Amino acid sequence: MPKTKSKTKLFILDTNVILHDSECLYNFQDNDIVIPISVLEELDQFKRGNEQIHYNAREFLRQLDTLSYSDTKTDHKVLKDHQGTVRVVVNHNWHQDVEASFQEDNPDHRILNCAFKLAEDNPDREVVLISKDTNMRLKARSLHLHAEDYTTDKIESIEKIYTGVRLIENFPSEAIDQLYSDQGFIDSDLLAKIDNPIPNENFILRNGQKSGLATYCPQSENLVHVDKLHAYGIKPRNVEQSFAIRALLDPDIKLISITGKAGTGKTLLALAAALEQRSDYRQIYLARPIIPLSNRDIGFLPGDIQSKIDPYMKPLFDNLSFIKHQFKKNDPRAKKIDELLEVDKLVITPLTYIRGRSFQKVFFIIDEAQNLTPHEVKTIITRAGEGTKIVFTGDINQIDQPYLDSLSNGLSYLINRFTGQSVYTHVTLQKGERSALADLASNLL
Repeated sequence: MPKTKSKTKLFILDTNVILHDSECLYNFQDNDIVIPISVLEELDQFKRGNEQIHYNAREFLRQLDTLSYSDTKTDHKVLKDHQGTVRVVVNHNWHQDVEASFQEDNPDHRILNCAFKLAEDNPDREVVLISKDTNMRLKARSLHLHAEDYTTDKIESIEKIYTGVRLIENFPSEAIDQLYSDQGFIDSDLLAKIDNPIPNENFILRNGQKSGLATYCPQSENLVHVDKLHAYGIKPRNVEQSFAIRALLDPDIKLISITGKAGTGKTLLALAAALEQRSDYRQIYLARPIIPLSNRDIGFLPGDIQSKIDPYMKPLFDNLSFIKHQFKKNDPRAKKIDELLEVDKLVITPLTYIRGRSFQKVFFIIDEAQNLTPHEVKTIITRAGEGTKIVFTGDINQIDQPYLDSLSNGLSYLINRFTGQSVYTHVTLQKGERSALADLASNLL
């Protein structure tokens, strides 16, 4: 009779999984984990630095070091609160099938060689290589190895991502009238016409020629009217922008995410709202992750540190310049922006430079947040002190990180996990407002 496969699996971890999530060891239930020695050698190159991946490398190595002090004499170290084990495999002898397929000696091929040998030595078990690298998974499958992405923090489907805006057709006409009356909200019996409203969810209500904009307020448990507000000279140009500005100016909402394609006004609206409320906050921080060209560290770029980061920060200064040009040259509001920059009340900086800090009474805008991992998003939010408001902006379909996609990036993860919380809201901006040409290009190209 053929052997029945063991119920527990054997997972081999690629380096990028660890750099993505330093706590990954504890996300494989009671299955066993193998760390190829080539992975430890690669992690050694990431120990020094201030980026999240450097922190993850150091943290993972500390965890592994702690496990290595176990009293057990076996090389299989039992994971806390799990029946599974973890071990490091030292194996540089090439299997002839792997050597014939991949003649170059590099870390990826050594990890594949390790996985291939383990699969051959454990015919009664399911052996799975876990990697965030698409090409690595393809190479593994060419060797008939089972390879999967690390999906612990991956959302289910792009179609199921919450947009923050719902269209309700044939909504009672009298309810829309109530929104525009002095009352400004909808009676509870008419509110029942909406199925399961989510805290801070936005609604476009229509009935024939009548329409109204409303937001479900979790404090009053009612739909309240959304006016066409403006912030520091910036006026909304479409419905979604009206919802976004309303949320950005709401002191009860402490966490906001705004997504949309290029030119929809994500960062511009957030910055304008921050300037409008500048007296309510100690500082305004506008930051973005630095994604080096060709994945090379900015240290390779010429010049001093300021000249290295300026190209990455230029889009943020462009938004600031656009706001300034809404006013005449001698308008005090235009001059105020320069004053805020001079006294460091308005700070534009790479995200790396704020890591490890705590923020008290700060309006914190993180641009290009789709290039952050879920762990990085968590790290940022947990730094928020009293009176701080955090805004994440980005386009989940335009990702520059090689190991992230529309389902696994930190911005999608944030939307998926925070939807329904009373302090949070999300708005997806649909229409590009940069220019008709830019909008057409974004849709067609």
